[in-house]
Amino acid sequence: MAQTTWHPERDIVLLAGTPAGGGQDRPARALLGILREQGLVPTPMTLVNIPGRGGGNAWDDLARHGGDAHRLAINSPTILSNHALGVSALEWTALTPLCNLYTEYLAFIVRPDSSIRDADVLLRRLGDDTAGLPIALATAIGNANHIALSEITRHAGGAVAALDIAVFDSARDATAHVLSGKAELGVITAASPVPEMAAGTVRCVAVSAPARLDGVYASSPTWREHAVDCVAGPWRGVIGPAALDTAQIGFWEEALRAATRTPAWREELARQYWSDTYASGEALHAFLRHEEATMAAALRALGLLPSS
Repeated sequence: MAQTTWHPERDIVLLAGTPAGGGQDRPARALLGILREQGLVPTPMTLVNIPGRGGGNAWDDLARHGGDAHRLAINSPTILSNHALGVSALEWTALTPLCNLYTEYLAFIVRPDSSIRDADVLLRRLGDDTAGLPIALATAIGNANHIALSEITRHAGGAVAALDIAVFDSARDATAHVLSGKAELGVITAASPVPEMAAGTVRCVAVSAPARLDGVYASSPTWREHAVDCVAGPWRGVIGPAALDTAQIGFWEEALRAATRTPAWREELARQYWSDTYASGEALHAFLRHEEATMAAALRALGLLPSS
């Protein structure tokens, strides 16, 4: 790596705003492993999980460490929806985005014995009996999962406000809620129920990807195959506290870029059903501004935000 004027001088802490195994925990563990293996960071690194509010508790912690480049967090779209919905006063511009890593699409899962045989049956249920379908969702109201579910419900002719949703800090917990029979449907990131998909204890009626996914999802149709234009899913990135200087930002941008160019990271993308959407610098800021506007418009259209 090219020399910069700043290097870490003490232990690095990477925050994940979900519990172990959750949607922010998985990239944190993968990234830390590669940074260590490649020798891209000269000091020890620790993962700290601070679940709650879809990552909001972790970002609030980060905001209390302005100027400290030894403390970072995994970023996700919930940082935008939390602010839009008034869940948090913290804006993404109050922190220092360092990179976007990938986007992961959503799986709509049910138990094997569910009467929801396929996506068409699910559409009928959402349209005819919206309130009668208990749903498990991670990790926050107003996030990409919730928006995708709401768009599909609206397409089906159902009432978005009537959705019966239980929200969990981790998609693994949402999966367990489906397995227990307390929810008939789970709307979670595709990587989350892979063990259950492989074991046959859940099945997927549709994915929100632009094309079919591989592996355990090879036989799962996209929503587009059912004439529903739903291509959606949360992205994950890395964000730092406010007031980082140019040298600190430069170090992390270079280290993160190097980590994501390794064969190990490419293997992780494939294994986790993640799609590479890496961005940094001005391209990242433009992406976040676009996402913020798009999310606000989607939330408003779905009645989750008041009309401006």
